[in-house]
Amino acid sequence: MQFERAKAALAGTRFADFRTVEETGSTNADMVEILRTQDPAEDRRPAVLVADHQSAGRGRRDRTWDAPPGSSLLMSIGLPVGDIDRSRWPLVNAAVALAAVDAAPDLRIKWPNDLVEVGSGPDGADLKVGGILAELHEDLGGMGACMIVGIGLNLNWGQMPPELADTATSLDIILGGDVVADVIVTDLLVSLDSKWLGMLGRSAGSIEPFVDAYRSRSTTIGRHVRVELDGDRELVGTAVDVDDSGALVVEGEDGARSTVTVGDVVHLRV
Repeated sequence: MQFERAKAALAGTRFADFRTVEETGSTNADMVEILRTQDPAEDRRPAVLVADHQSAGRGRRDRTWDAPPGSSLLMSIGLPVGDIDRSRWPLVNAAVALAAVDAAPDLRIKWPNDLVEVGSGPDGADLKVGGILAELHEDLGGMGACMIVGIGLNLNWGQMPPELADTATSLDIILGGDVVADVIVTDLLVSLDSKWLGMLGRSAGSIEPFVDAYRSRSTTIGRHVRVELDGDRELVGTAVDVDDSGALVVEGEDGARSTVTVGDVVHLRV
Protein backbone atom coordinates (compact mmCIF):
# COMPACT_ATOMS: atom_id res chain seq x y z
CA MET A 1 0.00 0.00 0.00
CA GLN A 2 1.30 3.40 -0.98
CA PHE A 3 -0.26 6.53 0.48
CA GLU A 4 2.28 9.14 -0.54
CA ARG A 5 -0.40 11.67 -1.45
CA ALA A 6 -2.05 11.30 1.94
CA LYS A 7 1.22 11.53 3.86
CA ALA A 8 2.20 14.71 2.02
CA ALA A 9 -1.20 16.34 2.39
CA LEU A 10 -1.47 15.49 6.10
CA ALA A 11 1.99 16.71 7.13
CA GLY A 12 1.50 19.52 9.61
CA THR A 13 -2.15 18.63 10.31
CA ARG A 14 -3.63 16.85 13.31
CA PHE A 15 -3.40 13.61 11.29
CA ALA A 16 0.33 13.76 10.55
CA ASP A 17 0.78 10.48 12.46
CA PHE A 18 -0.39 8.32 9.54
CA ARG A 19 0.43 4.60 9.57
CA THR A 20 -0.23 1.64 7.30
CA VAL A 21 -0.14 -2.12 7.75
CA GLU A 22 -0.67 -4.91 5.26
CA GLU A 23 -2.80 -7.11 7.51
CA THR A 24 -4.14 -7.03 11.06
CA GLY A 25 -6.95 -8.36 13.18
CA SER A 26 -8.72 -5.05 13.78
CA THR A 27 -7.51 -1.52 13.12
CA ASN A 28 -9.70 -0.26 15.98
CA ALA A 29 -8.04 -2.66 18.42
CA ASP A 30 -4.61 -1.66 17.12
CA MET A 31 -5.47 2.02 17.53
CA VAL A 32 -6.25 1.47 21.22
CA GLU A 33 -2.68 0.27 21.70
CA ILE A 34 -1.20 3.07 19.56
CA LEU A 35 -2.84 5.71 21.74
CA ARG A 36 -2.25 3.86 24.99
CA THR A 37 1.49 3.61 24.37
CA GLN A 38 2.16 7.17 23.25
CA ASP A 39 4.88 8.81 25.32
CA PRO A 40 3.11 10.67 28.17
CA ALA A 41 5.94 13.22 28.20
CA GLU A 42 4.93 14.36 24.72
CA ASP A 43 1.80 16.11 23.53
CA ARG A 44 -0.88 13.51 22.88
CA ARG A 45 -1.89 13.56 19.26
CA PRO A 46 -4.36 11.88 16.94
CA ALA A 47 -3.25 8.94 14.83
CA VAL A 48 -4.52 7.16 11.73
CA LEU A 49 -4.05 3.50 10.79
CA VAL A 50 -4.96 2.00 7.40
CA ALA A 51 -4.87 -1.74 6.69
CA ASP A 52 -5.02 -3.59 3.39
CA HIS A 53 -6.84 -6.46 5.09
CA GLN A 54 -8.23 -7.20 8.53
CA SER A 55 -9.40 -10.55 9.83
CA ALA A 56 -11.49 -9.44 12.81
CA GLY A 57 -13.18 -6.24 11.68
CA ARG A 58 -16.56 -5.53 13.21
CA GLY A 59 -19.42 -3.06 13.11
CA ARG A 60 -22.32 -2.21 15.37
CA ARG A 61 -23.51 -4.95 17.72
CA ASP A 62 -20.31 -6.88 16.97
CA ARG A 63 -21.36 -7.67 13.41
CA THR A 64 -18.41 -8.85 11.36
CA TRP A 65 -16.92 -6.78 8.55
CA ASP A 66 -15.22 -9.03 6.01
CA ALA A 67 -13.69 -7.87 2.74
CA PRO A 68 -11.20 -9.43 0.28
CA PRO A 69 -7.64 -8.06 0.63
CA GLY A 70 -7.18 -4.80 -1.26
CA SER A 71 -10.88 -4.33 -1.99
CA SER A 72 -11.79 -1.82 0.71
CA LEU A 73 -10.60 1.12 2.72
CA LEU A 74 -10.11 -0.15 6.28
CA MET A 75 -9.10 2.74 8.51
CA SER A 76 -9.19 3.76 12.15
CA ILE A 77 -8.79 7.28 13.47
CA GLY A 78 -7.68 7.79 17.07
CA LEU A 79 -8.81 11.20 18.27
CA PRO A 80 -8.30 12.74 21.73
CA VAL A 81 -11.46 14.75 22.37
CA GLY A 82 -10.40 17.04 25.20
CA ASP A 83 -10.86 20.09 22.94
CA ILE A 84 -14.44 19.09 22.04
CA ASP A 85 -17.30 19.82 24.42
CA ARG A 86 -18.59 16.57 25.89
CA SER A 87 -22.10 17.27 24.61
CA ARG A 88 -20.70 17.17 21.06
CA TRP A 89 -18.77 13.90 21.36
CA PRO A 90 -21.64 11.93 19.76
CA LEU A 91 -21.20 14.10 16.65
CA VAL A 92 -17.66 12.87 15.96
CA ASN A 93 -19.17 9.88 14.14
CA ALA A 94 -21.22 12.32 12.05
CA ALA A 95 -18.12 14.39 11.29
CA VAL A 96 -16.38 11.34 9.83
CA ALA A 97 -19.49 10.51 7.81
CA LEU A 98 -19.61 14.05 6.41
CA ALA A 99 -15.93 13.86 5.47
CA ALA A 100 -16.54 10.52 3.75
CA VAL A 101 -19.29 12.08 1.63
CA ASP A 102 -16.92 14.92 0.74
CA ALA A 103 -14.46 12.28 -0.49
CA ALA A 104 -17.16 10.26 -2.29
CA PRO A 105 -19.99 12.68 -3.22
CA ASP A 106 -22.18 9.94 -4.72
CA LEU A 107 -22.81 8.58 -1.22
CA ARG A 108 -25.31 9.61 1.41
CA ILE A 109 -25.58 8.92 5.13
CA LYS A 110 -28.04 6.43 6.53
CA TRP A 111 -28.49 7.06 10.25
CA PRO A 112 -26.62 6.27 12.38
CA ASN A 113 -23.46 5.01 10.71
CA ASP A 114 -23.90 3.69 7.17
CA LEU A 115 -22.75 5.15 3.85
CA VAL A 116 -25.03 4.20 0.99
CA GLU A 117 -25.81 4.69 -2.67
CA VAL A 118 -29.41 5.84 -2.75
CA GLY A 119 -32.03 3.94 -4.68
CA SER A 120 -29.80 1.66 -6.76
CA GLY A 121 -30.89 -1.67 -5.27
CA PRO A 122 -33.88 -3.91 -5.96
CA ASP A 123 -37.16 -1.97 -5.91
CA GLY A 124 -35.25 1.26 -5.28
CA ALA A 125 -33.54 0.13 -2.09
CA ASP A 126 -30.35 1.82 -0.93
CA LEU A 127 -27.13 -0.19 -1.24
CA LYS A 128 -24.53 -0.09 1.52
CA VAL A 129 -21.04 1.01 0.54
CA GLY A 130 -19.51 1.53 3.97
CA GLY A 131 -19.96 1.82 7.68
CA ILE A 132 -18.52 3.75 10.61
CA LEU A 133 -18.01 2.56 14.18
CA ALA A 134 -17.09 5.07 16.90
CA GLU A 135 -15.91 3.91 20.33
CA LEU A 136 -15.38 6.14 23.34
CA HIS A 137 -12.49 5.40 25.69
CA GLU A 138 -12.63 7.55 28.79
CA ASP A 139 -8.90 7.25 29.49
CA LEU A 140 -6.07 5.67 27.51
CA GLY A 141 -2.73 5.64 29.24
CA GLY A 142 -3.54 8.82 31.14
CA MET A 143 -4.24 10.82 28.01
CA GLY A 144 -7.89 11.52 28.79
CA ALA A 145 -10.94 10.73 26.72
CA CYS A 146 -10.44 9.51 23.15
CA MET A 147 -12.72 8.51 20.30
CA ILE A 148 -11.60 5.68 18.07
CA VAL A 149 -13.50 5.82 14.81
CA GLY A 150 -13.26 2.90 12.39
CA ILE A 151 -14.45 3.22 8.80
CA GLY A 152 -14.83 0.50 6.22
CA LEU A 153 -15.57 1.58 2.65
CA ASN A 154 -15.96 -0.71 -0.35
CA LEU A 155 -13.63 0.64 -3.05
CA ASN A 156 -12.70 -1.97 -5.65
CA TRP A 157 -14.79 -5.11 -5.48
CA GLY A 158 -15.25 -5.36 -9.26
CA GLN A 159 -18.44 -7.35 -8.78
CA MET A 160 -20.36 -7.98 -5.59
CA PRO A 161 -20.81 -11.65 -4.63
CA PRO A 162 -24.36 -12.94 -5.13
CA GLU A 163 -25.10 -13.02 -1.41
CA LEU A 164 -24.37 -9.26 -1.15
CA ALA A 165 -25.55 -7.97 -4.52
CA ASP A 166 -29.03 -6.99 -3.27
CA THR A 167 -27.78 -5.09 -0.23
CA ALA A 168 -24.31 -3.70 -0.95
CA THR A 169 -22.15 -2.19 -3.67
CA SER A 170 -18.72 -0.68 -4.17
CA LEU A 171 -17.43 2.71 -5.32
CA ASP A 172 -15.78 1.28 -8.44
CA ILE A 173 -19.16 -0.14 -9.52
CA ILE A 174 -20.84 3.20 -8.88
CA LEU A 175 -18.17 5.21 -10.72
CA GLY A 176 -17.46 2.72 -13.49
CA GLY A 177 -13.73 2.30 -12.85
CA ASP A 178 -11.03 1.63 -10.29
CA VAL A 179 -10.86 3.88 -7.26
CA VAL A 180 -7.52 5.08 -5.88
CA ALA A 181 -7.52 4.55 -2.13
CA ASP A 182 -4.87 7.23 -1.62
CA VAL A 183 -7.18 9.87 -3.11
CA ILE A 184 -10.17 8.84 -0.98
CA VAL A 185 -8.12 8.76 2.21
CA THR A 186 -6.53 12.12 1.50
CA ASP A 187 -9.80 13.87 0.68
CA LEU A 188 -11.57 12.34 3.69
CA LEU A 189 -8.92 13.22 6.26
CA VAL A 190 -8.21 16.70 4.89
CA SER A 191 -11.94 17.47 5.00
CA LEU A 192 -12.27 16.06 8.52
CA ASP A 193 -9.27 18.08 9.74
CA SER A 194 -9.93 21.39 7.99
CA LYS A 195 -13.71 21.56 8.16
CA TRP A 196 -15.81 19.25 10.29
CA LEU A 197 -13.80 18.74 13.48
CA GLY A 198 -13.25 22.47 13.80
CA MET A 199 -17.01 22.96 13.93
CA LEU A 200 -17.16 20.73 17.03
CA GLY A 201 -14.43 22.47 19.03
CA ARG A 202 -15.01 24.23 22.34
CA SER A 203 -14.30 27.58 20.69
CA ALA A 204 -16.70 26.93 17.80
CA GLY A 205 -19.97 28.78 17.60
CA SER A 206 -23.44 27.39 17.00
CA ILE A 207 -23.64 23.71 16.07
CA GLU A 208 -26.53 24.41 13.71
CA PRO A 209 -24.42 24.76 10.50
CA PHE A 210 -22.86 21.37 11.22
CA VAL A 211 -26.21 19.69 11.81
CA ASP A 212 -27.70 21.37 8.73
CA ALA A 213 -24.85 19.94 6.65
CA TYR A 214 -25.60 16.49 8.05
CA ARG A 215 -29.31 16.85 7.33
CA SER A 216 -28.62 17.79 3.71
CA ARG A 217 -26.57 14.60 3.23
CA SER A 218 -28.95 12.29 5.08
CA THR A 219 -30.97 9.68 3.23
CA THR A 220 -32.92 8.81 6.39
CA ILE A 221 -34.69 12.12 7.06
CA GLY A 222 -38.10 12.07 5.40
CA ARG A 223 -38.19 8.29 5.10
CA HIS A 224 -40.66 5.86 6.63
CA VAL A 225 -38.53 3.81 9.01
CA ARG A 226 -38.48 0.99 11.50
CA VAL A 227 -35.97 1.54 14.28
CA GLU A 228 -34.82 -1.65 15.96
CA LEU A 229 -34.06 -0.87 19.60
CA ASP A 230 -32.43 -2.81 22.39
CA GLY A 231 -34.57 -5.36 24.18
CA ASP A 232 -36.33 -6.54 21.00
CA ARG A 233 -38.29 -3.28 20.87
CA GLU A 234 -39.01 -1.34 17.71
CA LEU A 235 -40.32 2.05 16.68
CA VAL A 236 -42.13 2.67 13.38
CA GLY A 237 -42.78 6.09 11.93
CA THR A 238 -41.30 8.85 9.79
CA ALA A 239 -37.78 10.13 10.41
CA VAL A 240 -38.36 13.88 10.56
CA ASP A 241 -35.07 15.28 11.86
CA VAL A 242 -31.65 14.80 13.38
CA ASP A 243 -31.22 17.01 16.44
CA ASP A 244 -28.20 18.96 17.68
CA SER A 245 -26.84 15.91 19.51
CA GLY A 246 -27.04 13.69 16.41
CA ALA A 247 -30.10 11.81 17.66
CA LEU A 248 -32.80 10.73 15.20
CA VAL A 249 -36.28 12.18 15.66
CA VAL A 250 -39.08 9.82 14.60
CA GLU A 251 -42.74 10.82 14.35
CA GLY A 252 -45.29 8.07 14.86
CA GLU A 253 -48.65 7.75 13.15
CA ASP A 254 -50.24 9.43 16.18
CA GLY A 255 -48.02 12.49 15.70
CA ALA A 256 -45.94 11.82 18.81
CA ARG A 257 -42.23 12.32 18.38
CA SER A 258 -39.53 10.09 19.84
CA THR A 259 -35.81 10.83 20.03
CA VAL A 260 -33.53 7.86 19.32
CA THR A 261 -29.87 7.87 20.30
CA VAL A 262 -29.07 4.19 19.68
CA GLY A 263 -30.73 1.80 17.25
CA ASP A 264 -30.64 0.19 13.81
CA VAL A 265 -32.76 1.83 11.12
CA VAL A 266 -34.57 -0.01 8.35
CA HIS A 267 -35.87 2.17 5.52
CA LEU A 268 -39.38 0.98 4.70
CA ARG A 269 -40.96 1.21 1.26
CA VAL A 270 -44.52 2.50 1.23
